Amino acid sequence: MNIKQAQSFKECYGTWALVAGAAEGIGEAFSVELAKKGINLVMADHNTPVMNQLSEKLKITYGITTIGINLDLSVKDAWKRCMEEIRNIDCRLLVYIPAFSRIKRFSHNSEDELDRYIDLNARTPLHLVHSFIRSLPHQKSAGVILMASLAGLIGPPFLAPYAATKAFNILLAESLHSEMKDKNIRISACCAGETSTPAYWSSNPAKGRKWPPVMNPEQVAEYALLNLGRKAVIIPGWQNRFSYFLIGRLLSRKIAAGIIDNALRKRYSQF
Repeated sequence: MNIKQAQSFKECYGTWALVAGAAEGIGEAFSVELAKKGINLVMADHNTPVMNQLSEKLKITYGITTIGINLDLSVKDAWKRCMEEIRNIDCRLLVYIPAFSRIKRFSHNSEDELDRYIDLNARTPLHLVHSFIRSLPHQKSAGVILMASLAGLIGPPFLAPYAATKAFNILLAESLHSEMKDKNIRISACCAGETSTPAYWSSNPAKGRKWPPVMNPEQVAEYALLNLGRKAVIIPGWQNRFSYFLIGRLLSRKIAAGIIDNALRKRYSQF
């Protein structure tokens, strides 16, 4: 990115960004991409050692300022803690990454797991986006990215609570994308496919050639920031966009569901 582009980004979104879930995977990629643009970061994550290590690296490499929040974003007042940290700075960009996900039959989820899906994936981002929008200065442009998933567009088996909460975020972004246009607030949901993150590999997917291919987090973050506000729903990777067009638009829901079910059963041997 050249200096002119970086200046334009700062004009749109200010000099600070709040990245919730900033330490690893896609959150780390967003933190790096924003640091490259010279954006200072408020980084919220429960993995404090990893977050602090990344913070120091970004400060040294890109000369930015960082603020770290050691925080489990599923707790009831998590959104308040985040808002307290940005109250007195020019923070007009919010990126919400974290999500709870388990690949298992719906009936095998515990009550605590069901609550965590709701708390981390839906309740905290809902409150945080609401409070963030209300705090924005009048007539200043701003942006919000909610990290969603193709699972929220299609509804695969063995991911029911995760897919449902991601669908919630997609619809929230779609509604606000239209509603906030006149306020110059750009809002998008980023619907990534399978992405090479610690959480993804910990699910033990079968090895071998995959279609669509597993994306790098850096590709996801770069594409999302480039297209923020252009569409309500952003899908990184042309292979993912093509697959969604094929499964979500051309085929019936019944046929699409069968294809996805078969793919997941091959990917995860426990099914």
